[in-house]
Amino acid sequence: MKIAAIDIGSNAARLQISTILYVDGTVSFKKVEYVRFPLRLGHDVFNFRELTPESEARTTKLMQVYKLLMELHEVEDYMACATSAMRESANGQAVAARIKESTGIDIHIIDGQKEAELINNVVVQALDERQYLHIDVGGGSTELNLYLNRKKTNSKSFKIGSVRLLEGKETRGAWTKMKEWVEENVQTSQELIAVGTGGNINKIFNLVAKVSDTTTLAEIERMRNYIASYTLDDRINKLRLNADRADVIVPAADIYISVMKWAGAETIIVPDLGLKDGILQLVYDRWAKKHQKKKH
Repeated sequence: MKIAAIDIGSNAARLQISTILYVDGTVSFKKVEYVRFPLRLGHDVFNFRELTPESEARTTKLMQVYKLLMELHEVEDYMACATSAMRESANGQAVAARIKESTGIDIHIIDGQKEAELINNVVVQALDERQYLHIDVGGGSTELNLYLNRKKTNSKSFKIGSVRLLEGKETRGAWTKMKEWVEENVQTSQELIAVGTGGNINKIFNLVAKVSDTTTLAEIERMRNYIASYTLDDRINKLRLNADRADVIVPAADIYISVMKWAGAETIIVPDLGLKDGILQLVYDRWAKKHQKKKH
């Protein structure tokens, strides 16, 4: 059986279709299709406070494509979620309603808390009893979550993201608020490990080319400076970065590096998990619950 997740962010929209696998009573998801398209909705919202007709038309076309792919794969259940760009857009709800009318895809515009919760549900599986600071950098917002003994102890969403920084539209005082929150909430008496999620940290981690899923603050800084030393054209042609990744990767790196420094974290694990994985888990849980009810 196949399920799917659609994640509409400020920079890109992703579709992942996965097969549900059962091994020794454990459920896992095997990716069979993954498509990422750079819609860049954040550009509209952070500059004009609403989605333009052009962005709405492109998003509608993309949802039609995603719907066809799900039909071809015979997906049994799916969920589409939109994050900071659509939730901050003055016409976000109206655009979502029109997209549903023309494509049948129901886009749930979720708040920062729900977004963090969905990501946390899958990230917590990669942690142990130590203190962790989970940093999730999107195009429009950064979610910070503190863990101790595999339990979330605190969390906060900040209006700082890679696209927002690129456009120079970060909320006034947001850097200071984020720094103060980290300094107030991190327990300096014990070691802290950072956990990074988001497309940019995944790409930086791949460029660092480590064999384990752990790297250091020093390596992230080194790679950030290496990428920043190239022009935008050279990042695309020589480093082979996608155009919509090449311009936001340095601002995103600056967020990870700043938070790690404030928290005193020397190492970071990058489990290659994100909102789409949290959505898949939610879709599976919902399907399993329904399936269970039918049995009884």
